[in-house]
Amino acid sequence: MDGEAGVAERGSHRAAPEHTHPDEVPVPAALAALADPVRIQLVRELAGSAEWSRSCGGFDVPVGKAALSHHFAVLRGAGLVEQRDEGPRRVNRLRRAEFDARFPGLLALVLREEPDR
Repeated sequence: MDGEAGVAERGSHRAAPEHTHPDEVPVPAALAALADPVRIQLVRELAGSAEWSRSCGGFDVPVGKAALSHHFAVLRGAGLVEQRDEGPRRVNRLRRAEFDARFPGLLALVLREEPDR
């Protein structure tokens, strides 16, 4: 097989994303990953979704494709998100249990609704 049909049958031509386990993440890196409003929005949306149900392009965030890729890389590096390729889509899951084991209560604070001011 060659051409586009061969690529579609074999899967994505992208390299698989690298992941950091939350046990390897220092506290300042976890806090920095959660300090950005776009990343908080991504984490909140993932928390409200079934695992592996959200593709990277399925988030309504006010950034372009390159910036969105950077935000996901930061979340992967902080052990918050795991990604895998499913055909042309890269899907995500929040690593809630693993992250909570490393940083008890931190995600709960981030996911808590803030009162209107």
